[in-house]
Amino acid sequence: MRWARTWGKYTALTATLVVVHRLLLGKGSTAVTLFHADEQGLPENGHKPHKTQAQRRRTLGVTFLVGSLVLAVGLAAVPSAYVIEQPGPWFDTLGAVSIPDPDNEDKKIKIPLITIDGAETYPTPGELDLLTVSVLGNPEQTPSWIEVAAAWFDPAKAVVPLDAIFPKQETKEEREASNTAQMVNSQQDAIAAALTNLGYDVIVGVEVLGFTDQSPAKDVLSIGDVITTFNGTAVESVPQLRELLKENGTQTPGTVNFLRNGAAQEAQVTPIDVDGNTVLGIGATAQYDFPFEVKIRLDDVGGPSAGMMFALGIIDKLTPDEMTAGNHFAGTGTIDAQGNVGPIGGIRQKLYGAHKAGADYFLAPVDNCDEVVGHVPNGVSVFAVSTLNEAINVINFIEMHGDKATAMNAEMNMFPTCQN
Repeated sequence: MRWARTWGKYTALTATLVVVHRLLLGKGSTAVTLFHADEQGLPENGHKPHKTQAQRRRTLGVTFLVGSLVLAVGLAAVPSAYVIEQPGPWFDTLGAVSIPDPDNEDKKIKIPLITIDGAETYPTPGELDLLTVSVLGNPEQTPSWIEVAAAWFDPAKAVVPLDAIFPKQETKEEREASNTAQMVNSQQDAIAAALTNLGYDVIVGVEVLGFTDQSPAKDVLSIGDVITTFNGTAVESVPQLRELLKENGTQTPGTVNFLRNGAAQEAQVTPIDVDGNTVLGIGATAQYDFPFEVKIRLDDVGGPSAGMMFALGIIDKLTPDEMTAGNHFAGTGTIDAQGNVGPIGGIRQKLYGAHKAGADYFLAPVDNCDEVVGHVPNGVSVFAVSTLNEAINVINFIEMHGDKATAMNAEMNMFPTCQN
């Protein structure tokens, strides 16, 4: 049906252009209208006079113009097999966001993006923007070829195969659920990273969410159990548990200590090999115990890439000193409870988004540096970081030296910038 509608639109527009073509040539011309010879006022011998060179040029020019317009209409109407990534909206983690008014669906109210209850907070005069990437197109409606061609020449945009963003085997509901889960986990990891950085002990372990059919752990663990140690080493994250399982191997059992309904228990489990990975065959997520309530509210945004900026926003709110000192920062990067900053997608679009937001400084994951080089907009200074502490050190350095910070860093080479 969509192709039928598209072809119908294409045909109608083409017919319109043909009419335009005839009108353009019809003034004193016989090129597009058929008449009998005696109706055309031809000479008695019946032969048409030869066209002048100017007339031929005019005819060819108009024909070329109309042909180009027809081609353009076709390209505009025919969908492509691509989508376009472009800079999306940005949100200040120190600022407010608009949400639906619970008392009136037709109104919006503003609330802090980060709310902290049970601990003293402090003024935050600067800006710490998290950045997003918006996608033009979806499986139901892809961009036209003209839009794709224009995006290829726009440094702020990227043309990506449709299947790379919308895998055929993944439903819309599954995709939305995955993005939401990643955002929720990112927020929890950011809170844990921020509070750990400030000296709070918040990490409990890794909570069991489910089991695979082949899981060797399903006979000894239950959903809701919290793994606290493996072979005597405290478990603080899912990636760390994977490393501990790899060290143990699949030939000998490992010792799992866990909490079940608050009671400590111990069991022996032998990991298995699945596609070259040593696993317990469980779904798991980090479990934290926060000393006070931290809420992050950001609707209609998914994925894990805002983790570092969430953590920085929490730290700034809980820090007596003005960490940002009125400066405008933007940044991106995943984060874990230990404060490690990971790479993200769409770094180029986020750089241009930061420029559009008016940010002076951009905090980029060091593992994204190869994509940063050559794509930094004028007026934006990039600093590459691999940990939350490094990001804080950069912010403090700029707070101390202000406008001179970028030049000083270039001279002293104190912080990496993806250029060095």
